[in-house]
Amino acid sequence: MRASVPSSRRVWLLEAALAVWVLAVLVRLFCLQVLDYHQLESRAERQQSRTVEVDAPRGMLLDRHLHPLAMSLQVDSVFAMAPQVEQPRQTARRLARILGLDARDLAGRLETSRGFCWIARKITAEQARRIRALHLPGVYFEKESKRFYPKGVLAAPVLGYVGVDGRGLGGLELEFDRELRGTPGQELVEVDARGRAYHQVEQAAQPGESLVLTIDQNVEYIAQQELDKAMASTHARRGTVIVENPGNGQILAIANAPTFNPNDYNSTPLARMTDAAISDVYEPGSVFKLVTLSAALDEHLARPDEIINCQMGSIEVGGRVIHDHARYGLLSVSQILVHSSDVGAIKIGLRLGDQRLYDYIRAYGFGQPTGIALPGESRGLVRPPQRWTKMSIGAVSMGQEIAVTPIQVAAMVSAIADGGVYHAPRIILDRFRGDPPPSVPSPGDTAGRRVIGAAIAAEMQAMMAQVVLQGTGREAQLVGYTSAGKTGTAQKVDPGTHAYSADHYVASFAGFAPVSNPAIVILVELDSPQGLHEGGEVAAPVFRAIAQRVLAYLNVPHDVPVLPGLERAHAPVPPAALADDSEEISDLPPASAGAADPPAETPSAPVGAASGGAVVLDYEGGIAVPDFRGQSLRDVAEKCQALGLELQVQGEGAAQSQLPSPGTRMPAGGTVKVWFGT
Repeated sequence: MRASVPSSRRVWLLEAALAVWVLAVLVRLFCLQVLDYHQLESRAERQQSRTVEVDAPRGMLLDRHLHPLAMSLQVDSVFAMAPQVEQPRQTARRLARILGLDARDLAGRLETSRGFCWIARKITAEQARRIRALHLPGVYFEKESKRFYPKGVLAAPVLGYVGVDGRGLGGLELEFDRELRGTPGQELVEVDARGRAYHQVEQAAQPGESLVLTIDQNVEYIAQQELDKAMASTHARRGTVIVENPGNGQILAIANAPTFNPNDYNSTPLARMTDAAISDVYEPGSVFKLVTLSAALDEHLARPDEIINCQMGSIEVGGRVIHDHARYGLLSVSQILVHSSDVGAIKIGLRLGDQRLYDYIRAYGFGQPTGIALPGESRGLVRPPQRWTKMSIGAVSMGQEIAVTPIQVAAMVSAIADGGVYHAPRIILDRFRGDPPPSVPSPGDTAGRRVIGAAIAAEMQAMMAQVVLQGTGREAQLVGYTSAGKTGTAQKVDPGTHAYSADHYVASFAGFAPVSNPAIVILVELDSPQGLHEGGEVAAPVFRAIAQRVLAYLNVPHDVPVLPGLERAHAPVPPAALADDSEEISDLPPASAGAADPPAETPSAPVGAASGGAVVLDYEGGIAVPDFRGQSLRDVAEKCQALGLELQVQGEGAAQSQLPSPGTRMPAGGTVKVWFGT
């Protein structure tokens, strides 16, 4: 009995100790599983797992023939599970040497992080290979999508670029970022007990939408190449070329110089990444006379053959004297455009008056965005008539006191080329998800709005053809094709004096070809060229070079006979012989040369002459085209048949206008285009 008492006490003590231990365990488990559960769970997730957002495959950007201009590739990104990195400082030094990172910064991130830590995203294949060869504990790889531009600098400001986070930062990449990005997925990255990482897809990514552009990569290449040549020869500050289909407003090319490579945008100044074609504004100069003259013709306030006294190159408007670049006397309205007379344009603008001129300016799309679906588009600067001064009607009539964008000017010229119908510029042709469509999408809706009458547009086309044949745009003549256009040489405003600069100009040429059935409109704009600076001297040759190559590429039929051995359809014109079309508003003395009578229109052989909306070589002894205006269709047809000329008819009623102009000589079998109306 005495021996059993101590034994029972020991058993009791053991049982009590076990009970206390069990109770302590239960209390601890209660604390861990109930009281501290969420805190511990969060800590475990931070240390052992992380949900990573997986980029969706970004949609492609394709040209009109489905050639890729921007695409996404799968590349490696490297990350670390920090608790598993055995020697953070040494690991950071080895990684920084390969990736070009700051070793101290990387070591600090590895030491302070408690779990997942990005090291570098979207690295090169060579960098990934070298890192894998190190077999660093706690360092892993994740596949991500990286944007790639296979054509490099081609159309770079239009396409834009994408940041390391997969977000669009410029151009179409920014404008359609949400559509291109799609819906990101989610992936769980966890580490097992042995420190091995594995991935588990929680939500699959939904691919983004792809865009088919109106851009043609071959036309874009031609435009960029010729613009780069012009930049090298003129040393201009900036240059822009736009190629547009006038029949539907589709943009075939937008070239900018200087430009950048979107594959390496980090090394490019931000100023070079902007799309000057839609964001830069400038005073258009003489190109804007197209608006003034077409408005006056459309309002029946002038006729192409009407003679206007240009007052020997001087006119007073609003108490200020404006001098022309030459002392012109009597000029027809057509000759005012051909020789780019400021005084003549002002006198025509005065007939229109402030409000009517303003209405046509707006109708042509100036002072408002074109809606081309590119970010950063400027609306330009067009003041309402209520804010015009007495001088404004004169300045605006010749392209001053107004700011426009290159895309607005291209759209205006396209409206004239398409018979007076304005088509808003467009750059998106189609959209799709998944695999590209098997064929090129159809053009879609090409409806536009009428700005001027068809007959008026035909008269403007004929006048613009004469600008190329006899006026300031002679360097825009083509081989095998007719062309028409208008030059511009606008003085820039000096930011220091706020007056027009005598040294800095914006030289431009806007035109189309062929004249009879325009296939392309081309705008060339050079900002501050050095040396030669007239639009006819530096911009028109660029138009010629681009148009010659693009028309051949598009298989546009010749509308001018190309004689054997004839390299150009006109004799080379020395730059000094080209008429100056610069605008001056300061009180400068007029040029010493000039004639009171209109310049003779009899061309020397061979030179171009308008024919059926086309320009043919004018031969001595050829058929003289009669004046058909006011005659019936039957009479016109009989005369053409008797003369051996082909007749192309548009409209009905009495003949209103014709191409070529009366008196033009052309070979037998040439085509005459006549517009009929009431």
